[in-house]
Amino acid sequence: MAGLRNRQAQIVLYAAGVFLYWASLYLYVPTLPIYAQSKSDNLSMVGVAISMYGLWQIIVRLPLGIAADWLGRRKPFIVAGYLLAGLGALIMGRAEDIYGLMLGRSITGLAAAMWAPLVVVFCSLYRPEEAVRASAILVLVNSASRMLATGVTGTLNASVGYEGTFLVAAGLAVLALLLAWPAQEQHYPSRRPSWASVSSLISRKDVLFPALLNVVVHYAGWATTFGFLPILAKQMGGSDSTISLLVSMSIGLIALGNLATTVIVDRIGTRRLITFGFILLWIGITASALAPSVAWLFAAQICVGIGTGINYPMLMGMSIQHVAGEKRATAMGLHQAVYAIGLFAGPSLSGVLADAVGIRPMFGITAFLCLMVGLLGTRLLIQSAP
Repeated sequence: MAGLRNRQAQIVLYAAGVFLYWASLYLYVPTLPIYAQSKSDNLSMVGVAISMYGLWQIIVRLPLGIAADWLGRRKPFIVAGYLLAGLGALIMGRAEDIYGLMLGRSITGLAAAMWAPLVVVFCSLYRPEEAVRASAILVLVNSASRMLATGVTGTLNASVGYEGTFLVAAGLAVLALLLAWPAQEQHYPSRRPSWASVSSLISRKDVLFPALLNVVVHYAGWATTFGFLPILAKQMGGSDSTISLLVSMSIGLIALGNLATTVIVDRIGTRRLITFGFILLWIGITASALAPSVAWLFAAQICVGIGTGINYPMLMGMSIQHVAGEKRATAMGLHQAVYAIGLFAGPSLSGVLADAVGIRPMFGITAFLCLMVGLLGTRLLIQSAP
């Protein structure tokens, strides 16, 4: 009974830390593209600044997972992530130009890379066969945090300004750090990394294919909802508070998709559910491209949010479901490094495309590619299942 209570206490500590960590990283996100536009009126530069968040996750996440497995410990990396989240927010709030913003956004990208050891530590509190369920629960906490944080962005901007909002975000990171100290973790024997071990994971289709599909999911989200949707809404007359609500609602719907996944995945099956998620993404992004009003954008985000909420945790859980516990940090680092390509390519490539053809046509192209690649990738994913 004591062991059960301790396990439950650890689940609560880690979940609370995750809640504050993601709140710190997302408190300023709804109006970040608009804030970036105040530093540069070039959409390509705005896209590059936002994409720094994904670039450093691509670079760091796999080495981070390897290092965590080598040490047999994940908590030091989690603590570092909380510190970096606060530092990056402070630098962005004080940025005098687009390059200062890029630096701060890069640091928050490094902070977000610590999501990999967080997921592994949390999943270790559950049985291996519960990996998909555990990851869905954690992503649900993630989504609830981001929904609350983005929901108050407009109000905070109005009351304390953009710089004050970044300062509050740094404070949330400090609170997460305080929760991390008493949290415990399961230690594994130190394992010297080898290229053979890493390459064996990279060559496993059941590890790599879910990550590649998550690239598509994240590309879609960061080209639209967290990229250029706020700018489009601003052009259509939306206020900071309206944009904050738009992004918050989308994240709330992601949480709804997370919750639905935990309930219906066993009844519907993975292939049909993932396929449905990509169809919803296509419908939502296409509707955003055609939106005649801000109200239409809200309706479109219903499909985008639920589609993302279904596919993200399923693909993440599937990537480590059949991986041994001592290799899971490396596998999760690989998964998150690969899908971070979508975090980088979403705003950077779509920014170049938006400069060339406009935001609405860029949305239409994004929707089409999301559907085609998503459906083909889902078929290959199911065929590769062990």
